[in-house]
Amino acid sequence: MSMLQEFKTFALRGNVVDMAVGIIIGAAFGKVVSSFVTNVVMPPLGLMIGGVDFADLAIVLKEAQGELPAVTLGYGLFIQSVVDFLIIAAAIFVAVRVMNSLKRKEEAAPAAPPAPSKEEVLLSEIRDLLKQQNS
Repeated sequence: MSMLQEFKTFALRGNVVDMAVGIIIGAAFGKVVSSFVTNVVMPPLGLMIGGVDFADLAIVLKEAQGELPAVTLGYGLFIQSVVDFLIIAAAIFVAVRVMNSLKRKEEAAPAAPPAPSKEEVLLSEIRDLLKQQNS
C-alpha cells in the first residue's frame, strides 16, 4: 500500500474526522469564551473592584528607556486567562457529564429478549401438538 493511500485510509477514519471537527469547534468555542470573558465578565468585575481594567494590571520590572519598551509582568491578562480556562473547563465538565448520563441510560435500557431459536420453536410446536392430542 502506498504511503498516500495509507494516509488517506488513516485520515478518513471516523474517529479522526470526529477529532478534527472537535478541535475546530473547540477552537471556535475558546474564542467565544475569551471574548465573553474579556468583554462581558471582566469589565463589571473590574468596576466592582474599583474601576480596574484587568488588561492594564501589570508590575513594571524595568522602566522604558528611550526606544526600549518597559518590561512588565502582566498579571491582569493572566487573571483573564484563568477565568477563560475555568469557564471552558466548566462547560466541558457539563458536556461530559451529560454524555455520560446518556450512556448510562442506554446501558440501563433492557435489551430485547433474543428471538427463540429454530429448535425452540420446533419443540414448542411439538409440545403444543402433544397437548392437543392428550386433551
